[in-house]
Amino acid sequence: MSTIGQNIKRLRKEKGISQDKLSKLADVSLNTVVKLELDRSPNPTLGTIKKLAKAFDISIDKLVNR
Repeated sequence: MSTIGQNIKRLRKEKGISQDKLSKLADVSLNTVVKLELDRSPNPTLGTIKKLAKAFDISIDKLVNR
């Protein structure tokens, strides 16, 4: 089973963007992106999940369950 962090990292690499670029696109801190990808923040807020899904142009469901 994939974690949200693993999904974020995979999607970010598929799009060829850096963690910094993703943080700017999603309007979240770079620290948040790094912690999520390292699974140091396994339960992000719904607001953060919404912002990241929007930045990837995918549904929340695809971000969480992919």
